Amino acid sequence: MITDRSRLAGAGTQNAALAFGGSIPPTFAIVTCTEAYNGSTWSAGSAMITARCRLAGAGTQNSGLAFGGFAGSPISSNVTCTEEYNGASWTTVGSMIDARQGLAGAGIQNAALGFGGQTSTTVACTEEYDGSNWSTGGPLITARFNLGGTGTQNAALAFGGTPSNFPFPVVSCTESYNGTSWAAGGALNSARRTLGGSGTANNSALAVGGYGPTGATEAYNGTSWTAGGAMITARSSLAGAGTQNSA
Repeated sequence: MITDRSRLAGAGTQNAALAFGGSIPPTFAIVTCTEAYNGSTWSAGSAMITARCRLAGAGTQNSGLAFGGFAGSPISSNVTCTEEYNGASWTTVGSMIDARQGLAGAGIQNAALGFGGQTSTTVACTEEYDGSNWSTGGPLITARFNLGGTGTQNAALAFGGTPSNFPFPVVSCTESYNGTSWAAGGALNSARRTLGGSGTANNSALAVGGYGPTGATEAYNGTSWTAGGAMITARSSLAGAGTQNSA
């Protein structure tokens, strides 16, 4: 990538991905930078309107969605702002109902899902986006933040994360969404937080990296997780894009 960063969001496919937002160590300055991947190299895109980290993303490289996150000093708050990307620039659209950070996302630009995260506490709330406004969906069974997510608005998957602050316990629980409510699924083999996710539905997901076994990769078939090849570079607070077999 052009800009080293963590706590960013991603969208798109393996050969047409989008990376946006995040923070740069060691000061963890929060950034607006956007980068596009063509299967070989990353190129700079237009900056986001609101700099933030620990946000969620959905959609494609030329039809992306960024929502929620932490804007940091001098704002020092979680945000509800939502932005749409058309491949050239970002536009501010309808705000989320609950300002939060450390949430997960799924879906496309006009049919997205945001779930979990932190407000002043850890939350289970789910919100659905229709291209103009956010509305309340069914809550997660287990409230958590720094979780992974993937799928579509009506077939999403939530996995891993942490249910509370210090000492930041990690969970392996998996939940699937049917457009109305969440149901328990098979547990991850490795409990972890700040992991990445990709996939096209709640029965074909990929979980990568995270804090715990940071290079671990697992694939989900709708019932159980299977270990895959470990990442080359172990890391947490990463982002993901693509499908289960082309991530």
